Amino acid sequence: MATFAEVGFKGNRREYFTVSSTNLRPGHHVLVEADRGEDLGELLALGAVAERKCSASGGGCATPMPERKVLRAARDEELAVLSDLRRDEERVRVETRKKVESHGLRMKVTEAEWQFDRRKLTIFFTAERRVDFRALVRDLARTFRTRIELRQIGVRDESALLGGVGRCGRELCCSSWLPELKPVSLQLAKDQKLSLNPAQISGCCGRLMCCLMYEHDTYVQARRRFPREGKRLHTARGDEQVISVDIFGERVTLRDSEGERRTVELETLKEEVRSVGRRPDRDPETRS
Repeated sequence: MATFAEVGFKGNRREYFTVSSTNLRPGHHVLVEADRGEDLGELLALGAVAERKCSASGGGCATPMPERKVLRAARDEELAVLSDLRRDEERVRVETRKKVESHGLRMKVTEAEWQFDRRKLTIFFTAERRVDFRALVRDLARTFRTRIELRQIGVRDESALLGGVGRCGRELCCSSWLPELKPVSLQLAKDQKLSLNPAQISGCCGRLMCCLMYEHDTYVQARRRFPREGKRLHTARGDEQVISVDIFGERVTLRDSEGERRTVELETLKEEVRSVGRRPDRDPETRS
């Protein structure tokens, strides 16, 4: 019976296939159908796990099963060929950079990847604006004698492709496990009361760190338990204005009409507001 399979290739490239063999397990290297040929990668997940990852990554899982198939397990000699191809990609990058310079193109060659059967060579690059690389493609095709695909990527995709270590000391999320690069806005940092200094909230790519999204929902939910800054409350000390809140410390800082400040526990403040609201001499129209 055919099932979903997630296969990983160089960098963080992952694609989804149909597999029929029951002898394959995650960690095995497999030969798969590719664009006009065959490619070799590592089996990462099978069955429902692979299907969920495909859906989460936007990998085109609207159809019941992927069209391309896992052909078979890779042989030892094929793994040796793949290792040779990976070593040769350094030569390809150097040669391509020379070609780019000779053509006077404003683009940065990031990475190169041979298809296992050498029928296609993909070259990844970044550029600030649109580049006319038609002459370069023809030159590269003559040099490497294969079909050339030049693929422009963004700086975040570049970091995901090359990998690295983040300021947390761990491997970059985008190159290790993050299935999809989603937009990150400065509002996420503002909601979490983080420093807005770009040097402190930017990743290796120079863009806002992806991890700003991880705790955002938790902050938003926790923030709803606190009164908003600027709101006036009727407490045991009279009318006081909320100056700031401390989500982690569960404290609220207040200022009265005379400018005197105090910091009170959130639960204590709620009880004060409830107690004042229950006083019979309190005008209902002025209750918070």
